[in-house]
Amino acid sequence: MRITSQREIILEELQRLKTHPTADELYEVVKKRLPRISIATVYRNLERLSEAGMIHKLEYGGRQKRFDGDTSPHSHVVCVRCGRISDVETRDDMEILDIVVDSKGYQILKCGVQFEGICPFCQERSKSKKD
Repeated sequence: MRITSQREIILEELQRLKTHPTADELYEVVKKRLPRISIATVYRNLERLSEAGMIHKLEYGGRQKRFDGDTSPHSHVVCVRCGRISDVETRDDMEILDIVVDSKGYQILKCGVQFEGICPFCQERSKSKKD
């Protein structure tokens, strides 16, 4: 895949953000650097970057797709109330991977662990409503 200047800026901005933005959120950031870029161009390039393995596309529970510029092995925790996604550094997913391969015989192409919970912001909001 050829890295165009638009693709490079989209990738740079996604890697800079740690919030796992939606395409629309990333578009708002990218258009500050590329005022003439269209939302369709951002969507198309995110799909291509994802297909090339340069970014991760996160699809959780029917919510809007989010994107992660960090392709190092890590897991995510997702807030079931607001949809916020945070990175989780896990020790060793390889143990789980070995169990799956050894017991089921699959050739594993991708592995990830997803945790679900309620983020600190939503917890605080719940406490405030009770007071």
